[in-house]
Amino acid sequence: MRSLITSIFVAAMLLGCADKKEPMQQAANPDAGKKIAQKSCMGCHGLDGKGANDDIPNLAAQVETYLVAAIQAYKEGQREHAALKDMASKLSDADTRNIAAFYASLPPLTGEQKPMQDIAEKGKAAAAVCASCHGAEGNSKTAGIPNLAGQQPVYFITAVKNYIDGNREMASKEKQGMLAALNQVDIEAMALYFASQTPDKRDAPSFGSVAAGEPLSANCGKCHGASGVSSDSKIPTLASQDPQYLVSAINAYQERGRKQEDMHTFLSNISAEGIGNIAAYYSVQQAQPAEAKTMSMKELADACDRCHAPGMENPMMIFPKIRGQNKGYMVKALRAYRDNQRGSSPMHKMSLPYSEAVIESIAAWYASQPAE
Repeated sequence: MRSLITSIFVAAMLLGCADKKEPMQQAANPDAGKKIAQKSCMGCHGLDGKGANDDIPNLAAQVETYLVAAIQAYKEGQREHAALKDMASKLSDADTRNIAAFYASLPPLTGEQKPMQDIAEKGKAAAAVCASCHGAEGNSKTAGIPNLAGQQPVYFITAVKNYIDGNREMASKEKQGMLAALNQVDIEAMALYFASQTPDKRDAPSFGSVAAGEPLSANCGKCHGASGVSSDSKIPTLASQDPQYLVSAINAYQERGRKQEDMHTFLSNISAEGIGNIAAYYSVQQAQPAEAKTMSMKELADACDRCHAPGMENPMMIFPKIRGQNKGYMVKALRAYRDNQRGSSPMHKMSLPYSEAVIESIAAWYASQPAE
């Protein structure tokens, strides 16, 4: 799996680019474009270029060549939208240029400065519901309660969803309700927050043998990594974990309380003494943060600005203006690029399964900026 930094660089290229077209042969006519916009466009985009709702993009002061390329993409079916495809198919090349010139000639929209919560702040705030049991920054001090600090984020997200859905037993209905109150972005932001925390070093537990546990961990290391430090975002890190929690988790797999057949097979013949030894071994191994620190919205935007900053030019590609754009539209567009439903370039896919939080942050940042 790619690192968060790599995926954010990919996100920097996402918000819309198109192959650069040859220079226009005829000068566009904004006045003619306005007449077409009055008939075909103003219901959604207005004559001032403002989207009628948050899911519809603002077109005012947009890059003219980008608008031409976008209309052409709808006409050719490279972007999927039945109404826009039908409208675009009725436009001549001159009509397309004229509409683009009209909207590009409009003044930028000031828009409302939207309140934001940074992705790191959102993750830390969401994580507060876990602190009473799992400890500050996810370092558990209570026997039998797992560490969350440094844990792999996709595994964490999957575990939380299993608790919410009732596929994994919770200690109380109250805690299940607390998790159920979190939305997808909250859960993903929380996963990034815990993944970026450093697990505390543990002393050897009062049971089990660290030395005897090391050879017994050989099968575990195939998936969970050397010394229990996972390099796969979907597989949990075992190093620095609470030893009593490890014992209870292994028992649950043995008894099929946790339904994962390969884990049951690997663990079915290990004795109670062996389980204690494995738990002791992993508990004293030092884990590290699974991810670098959670990037702030400004840091995410700095990556996007490599292409979308004011005045940026690229001889091969066309990049739209995105400051002051509607947040809902940007979220929708980024999801479409991530899921490979818009555009075909490899740059237009994010691989992070927890990228809703990243998308939310990028969209919120740019929506709050003054339009260019």
